[in-house]
Amino acid sequence: MFVGMTNELREPTFFVLAALAGGRKHGYGIIKDARDLSAGRVTLNVGTLYSALERLSGDGLVARDSEEVVDGRLRRYFRLTDDGAALLAEEADRLEARAASARERLASRHQAALS
Repeated sequence: MFVGMTNELREPTFFVLAALAGGRKHGYGIIKDARDLSAGRVTLNVGTLYSALERLSGDGLVARDSEEVVDGRLRRYFRLTDDGAALLAEEADRLEARAASARERLASRHQAALS
């Protein structure tokens, strides 16, 4: 469904999926991983995260994994689906291709400056 998609992922969505690629996580775990993986650029609030998780779940990219009660509070765990992993891999490939193109241009510019 999402493989071959031409639209790029928004940065917060990319990092939510990347966080879940490391294994199932609850909301605060996803928030922490997204912040760490993005070097602090992506800071998700709880309401935004759960809205995104509902949307991503509806799109078949993430799924609820389990629930447990910790210190009297419900903790929901989510996992990346196969479609979510495929979309994340596609986006990572797209970003790597962009970076490679930029590096090639910079190398050409450097070579021209030396000539």
